[in-house]
Amino acid sequence: MPSASDASDSSPEPHPLIVAIDGPAGAGKSTVAAHLARRFGLLNLETGAMYRALALKAVEQGTPVDDAAAVTTLTETTRIVLEPGNNGNRVLLDGRDVTALLRDPAVTAAASRVSVHPKVRHWMVTAQRAMGQAAPSGVVMEGRDIGTVVFPNATVKIFLDASVEARGGRRFLQTAGSAVAEDRVAITREIAARDDRDRSREASPLHPADDAIRIDTTSMSLDEVLACATEFVQAAVSRAGKYA
Repeated sequence: MPSASDASDSSPEPHPLIVAIDGPAGAGKSTVAAHLARRFGLLNLETGAMYRALALKAVEQGTPVDDAAAVTTLTETTRIVLEPGNNGNRVLLDGRDVTALLRDPAVTAAASRVSVHPKVRHWMVTAQRAMGQAAPSGVVMEGRDIGTVVFPNATVKIFLDASVEARGGRRFLQTAGSAVAEDRVAITREIAARDDRDRSREASPLHPADDAIRIDTTSMSLDEVLACATEFVQAAVSRAGKYA
């Protein structure tokens, strides 16, 4: 599988079936992507894991995450590989499995800061395109700029959103009782700060693609969200009969 260190910089070519899922932190992108990948036999690529892996390396090496030049230089010696598995992707950073380390709050905070640097995003987008194009059965890719930048010609574009209070509550429940548990107010505050960084950054700011299907999950159950997303993808598959 191509990695961030050896991907080409070519423009994205149409893929048999590409599902792009975008949205802010805590909107449910990973859960929906995993479900759609299983349902339609697609490769599931979580682009956020790539930013987390780079952030982890920066933290471990003491590279200032707000220093664009320093983080960009770090990418020159970084290799990130996503290996699909039954329980999600394994993330290899320079050959080391770092999957279990990527949800640490310090890594999460650092990832949102390294992701604002334009040259870092360019490096990531190049690798993400290569990974998506190499997927033989099609791909579901989730992030914050998949439908607008990485694959603007995606077969289906879904933009998931929810109120910041709802998203903070979900993240709190996910971490409750774990080693990385945080206060609900603190989580919600950090998500709001992340929203501001994502939407105001210079490089590919977070916003729905003009042709994206927008799903507000604030008042929806998980089953309702999954059913809604599945319906939209199934409709696209049915229209393009060759994918059925």
